[in-house]
Amino acid sequence: MPLTPRPLATAVPLVLASASPARLATLRAAGIEPVVVVSNVDEDAVVAEAADRYGTLAPEDIALLLARAKCEAVAQANDLAGVVLGCDSVLELDGEVHGKPADAAEAVARWRRMRGRTGVLHTGHWLIDDRDDGEGATIGATASTAVHFASLTDEEIEDYVATGEPLQVAGAFTVDGLGGAFVTRIEGDHHNVVGLSLPLLRDLLGDAGIGWFQVAAPRDE
Repeated sequence: MPLTPRPLATAVPLVLASASPARLATLRAAGIEPVVVVSNVDEDAVVAEAADRYGTLAPEDIALLLARAKCEAVAQANDLAGVVLGCDSVLELDGEVHGKPADAAEAVARWRRMRGRTGVLHTGHWLIDDRDDGEGATIGATASTAVHFASLTDEEIEDYVATGEPLQVAGAFTVDGLGGAFVTRIEGDHHNVVGLSLPLLRDLLGDAGIGWFQVAAPRDE
């Protein structure tokens, strides 16, 4: 017998508190068209303040701390009627935290350490339900994915850094761009390496009482 159509759930706008083109592309590919509002968070200051208060932070905690700071900054500074998502990614290598390289020299030095080895890409996700009739949830979590890097030659490293791509991304690499040829294997969520874990986002939305297809399938009411 034919299935009875389910009533349409009310669509919930999603605000992405990130300037990352990769995160935006990931959401769009999943059927979500977010409103992008970029925060002006001083990341170094946020981490330094937290370290002064709590001591040394684990890499995954730094990612979540920065994701929360970006999400809260956007939610507080704007009159929004949806859910706000903040994200931040860092690469852990030898227990050290690496974000975007400061310059080409740092990117080259980092790749010389990374080649032939494995790092862990941590992406913090923070969600705030800023709807007038929402549950007011403010929740977050971090997804972590092991990334195995190829054994690049010095020439390959220098050529890759010369493209400028490693200077624009946490960890100095991409898996969905020019750097994809230098990632031999991952263990965990592929999207998390791009900068946004769709399964984790679904879980956070569910915890806030929001169904996936309320954000992933925009429809006319």
